[in-house]
Amino acid sequence: MIECRCGEDIDPRRVALGYRVCLPCGDKNARIERQSWTVVQEYTKGNYMFVTSSAASVTLRQTNPKENRL
Repeated sequence: MIECRCGEDIDPRRVALGYRVCLPCGDKNARIERQSWTVVQEYTKGNYMFVTSSAASVTLRQTNPKENRL
């Protein structure tokens, strides 16, 4: 058995899939990563856009159809 960095054993089926962390640590890492991005719709019927935290303020301001664009 391979151990995760938290000390818990990793299921051999997860290791076979290429994971190197246990399920609880993987879930925690995924939640942290998910907090740094979001998906928004450009206009009412527009495309979906991937927005990261560094570009969120500008992108979200530009996607508001009721706000004047600069």
